[in-house]
Amino acid sequence: MDLRKLKTLIDLVAESDIAELEVTEGESKVRIVKSSAMPQNQMVMMQPQGMQAQYQPAAPAAAPAAAPAVVVAAEPTGYVVKSPMVGTFYRSSAPGSAAYVEVGSTVKEGDTLCIIEAMKLLNEIDSDKAGVVTQILVENGQPVEFGQPLFVIG
Repeated sequence: MDLRKLKTLIDLVAESDIAELEVTEGESKVRIVKSSAMPQNQMVMMQPQGMQAQYQPAAPAAAPAAAPAVVVAAEPTGYVVKSPMVGTFYRSSAPGSAAYVEVGSTVKEGDTLCIIEAMKLLNEIDSDKAGVVTQILVENGQPVEFGQPLFVIG
């Protein structure tokens, strides 16, 4: 994929309401993600046989030289339940209802932990491990990404 096509794709994402675009052309794959937390778009181009090339548009001249400090969270100990999809995280089946689980709750394999709403569909997320919920890593009503840690089961 040539740079003109990449520039066109970046401009398309920047000027539209879409947050993510993934294009596969032959054996090359390009994924462009627009994030409101970052002042610029990010694009990664993956090539076959483990060769990877990254392209990030140049920052505007007025951008500050110092990067903001990044706080690194400690890795949770225990089994981490991750989000299987992008959507909105809910701890209970309806507003005002009791949460499916709390910190300290004992869960069995197959017990419902939460709901993730994606495209107006409510998807129950079940535990795939038995144990005790030691941490809930997401607030109720917060958007979640694919692969984002939700719970820690000890």
